[in-house]
Amino acid sequence: MVENKLQEKLNRLGLPLMEVTEDFDVNQTLVEVVKSNDSRLWEGFPVLLANAAQEFYFDYKLVKNALDTKQEQENFHALFLLSLALYLYHHLSFHWANQFKKELSHQDAALIKEMRNSIAHDAHVEIGGKQFHPSRLKQMFQNYFEQSAKKTRQLKEKHEELALEYALSQLFSAKQKELFKKKLEGMPLTKTEKEYYSRTVKKKVAALANPELHRLAQKLMDY
Repeated sequence: MVENKLQEKLNRLGLPLMEVTEDFDVNQTLVEVVKSNDSRLWEGFPVLLANAAQEFYFDYKLVKNALDTKQEQENFHALFLLSLALYLYHHLSFHWANQFKKELSHQDAALIKEMRNSIAHDAHVEIGGKQFHPSRLKQMFQNYFEQSAKKTRQLKEKHEELALEYALSQLFSAKQKELFKKKLEGMPLTKTEKEYYSRTVKKKVAALANPELHRLAQKLMDY
């Protein structure tokens, strides 16, 4: 059973994706995952490693040296190679992973290819006496990337929303901006709002819609 403190760290490191603060030690979290001997957590190791190495400060030697027994170190190394094999299967090229591959022995390089082939053909992979089915590894990794893509889209949408809000604030007063949005969303306007919209807001909207004005504005932004 996963301890609450470890589960909290895992949540912050990619299951699910969350922001990580400066006091969060990703290497120690990976150490605890290896020590846990929890099959479910080991299946998620490629996700945790990708998130740790891509965004934070993964240190292979630090993690290995923090493990107490030779068996734990061997399990960590095998999980690391399995992660590289899964990335290879998905045709993912991480800069940090490519650097590690240059330092691998011929035996480890061959083992990665063997694991990759097992993943491709849905053959079980064994690590530390535990068998892992590739379908579960692939599904967990796919879920991670779907979460990552969703988060990226949400950030992009939020940025665009804030950028639009800022741009509108440069051109319209608070009341004018409110009418602009109501008109855009097809919401009904009162008689007073209609008159004010036609008298003031509509003129600014017409100017914004002028393609020549837009072209000139873009030209000025290049200077």
